[in-house]
Formats: sequence, structure tokens, C-alpha cells
Amino acid sequence: MSEDDSISENDVREAVDRSRSGAPAAGKAIRDRFSSDEIFQRVVAAADEEITAGTRELFFSGLAAGFAITLTFFLHAAVTAATGDETGLVGGLLYPLGFIYIILGGYQLYTENTLPPVALVLERIASVPSLLRIWGIVLLANVLGAAVGAFVLANTGVLSPEGIAVATSFGTEGLETDWWDLFFKAIFAGLIVAGVVWLDYAARDTVSRFLLVYLAFLTIPTGGLYHVVVSVCDMFFLVFRGELALVTGLWEFFLPVFLGNTLGGVVLVTLVNYGQTSQRRFETGPDVDEASQPQLSAREWLLGDFAGRSYVPPSGEREARQR
Repeated sequence: MSEDDSISENDVREAVDRSRSGAPAAGKAIRDRFSSDEIFQRVVAAADEEITAGTRELFFSGLAAGFAITLTFFLHAAVTAATGDETGLVGGLLYPLGFIYIILGGYQLYTENTLPPVALVLERIASVPSLLRIWGIVLLANVLGAAVGAFVLANTGVLSPEGIAVATSFGTEGLETDWWDLFFKAIFAGLIVAGVVWLDYAARDTVSRFLLVYLAFLTIPTGGLYHVVVSVCDMFFLVFRGELALVTGLWEFFLPVFLGNTLGGVVLVTLVNYGQTSQRRFETGPDVDEASQPQLSAREWLLGDFAGRSYVPPSGEREARQR
């Protein structure tokens, strides 16, 4: 084989092994496995897409995720009621369905968004306000979608009387749980969700991703843990049934779960996944050096567009914009 043939073959292999964004599509050392650095590169590629997404895209994707979570709430209650299983374990077998729709479908879920954008913020590639913008839009859309689903289930005959009783018990059980117990249970749920996101970028086929999502989210009902968007559905179901004041539900149920999920997801990023990577942002070419990938200044990082800019695109995109 000539040197030219070897170079050509390597070029083709490199093209196959990298996606359009520059993130690896195959492992360097072992083709069917990614190192922690390679997983991080894939996470950052996804984060670049999310951080530049428009408000309308984020909102409607988040709304679809909120509707999908309603499936989790509905099936958990309906199957538990139909089987008469007081432990809820049988109904819990279908609990992950909504999350499977969301993650495999690429919808925006608040807890799923605690990993990729945070990676850019930690690198001072994206600003804190840009992260809060994504979180705010996605969380609002998730809450609205879950609230609409809860309204339908609470005021129609979709759920049987037995199913309504079980669905009501989900919310009342959460309300009867101590505030700090809810908070710490939610931390563990946040760890699970952020871990799923990290492993999702390490998976290379749909079957593996399906099993990963299913088994991980099955641990939430079986472990008595709480996910914020599911808890929103629990809370609004009680509100629409006239059994709970909204302010009470927000303080005693939503807030501790929201804070716990957020802290759990961010801690996993900062202390585990981010800390074990040595190569931060993927290179976009063989001659890219550190100076060609500047970070945000401290003011820009804290204030975003108010201080000049809120995001540093990959060097390849910057060069294209300058032409």
C-alpha cells in the first residue's frame, strides 16, 4: 500500500469517526467504546446545540416532554389500580415510559438539561445567564405540559375511580413526607438522571439507550425517589381535584424536589464527570491551539450579553462567521 493510499484511508476513517460538529462517533483506543474525554466531547457537542437553540424550539420541545411525563403518571396510577398492587411495584414497571419517549425522542426535560449546558458554563464557554435562560424556558414548558395533562386526568374519565384514588395517593404521600426528606430523595433522583445523560452519550445504539433509560428510571418509583416534573403532575392533579392549595403544593412539594434534582444533577457534573476529563472542548481541526478557543471574561461569564457576549462558538463556526 502506498503512502498516499494510507493517508486517504486514514482521512476516510477520520471522517466516519467524527460527526459534523467534531464530536467523536467512535472511540479512539477501542472503536466501540468511548473514553471519559470522548464522552465529554459528545456532551459538549449536544450542549452547543442546546445553548444556541431558539426560545420557540426549547419551549415546544419542553412542552412535549411535559405531556410525555403525563404518560408516566397515568400508567403508574392506572396499572397500580388495575392490578391491586398496594406496593406499586407492578405499576412502576411502566413508570419509565414517558422518560423513554423524552430521551430517545430528543425532547427537552429540565433534569436532563442539568448536564450538557453546565459543562459549557464550567468551561466559561457559555455564561451563567444563558444557562438560566435554558433552564427557565424548559422548566416552564415542562410544568405547563404536565399541568395540562394533570387537568385532563383530573377532570375526565380517562382514569377509573380506582385509578383516581391511586393517583391521589401519589401526591398525598409526597406531601406527607418531611421537606428535607423530599429534598434528599430528590438529590438521589437528580444523580440518577444526570448519570443517565452521561451514559446516554456513551451508548452507540438505540437498544442500549432504551435499556439504560428504562432500568435507570425504574429505580425512581422502586426507591421511593422524586422527579420534579412527575411531582408537578402529582401536585397539579391534587390541585385540580380540589384537594390541595397551589401555594402549599409549591412550597411543600415542588420546591424541595426541584432544589434536590438540580443539586444532584450539578454535583454529578462538577464532582464526577467534569472532574475526570482532561480534554475539555473537542478540537475542530488538527492545528487548533488553546489561543484559538478563548473563554468568556469573568464579567461576560456572570452577566452574559449585558457584558458583551454569552457564548463562545467552536473555532470552526467562528471562522465561518468571519468569512
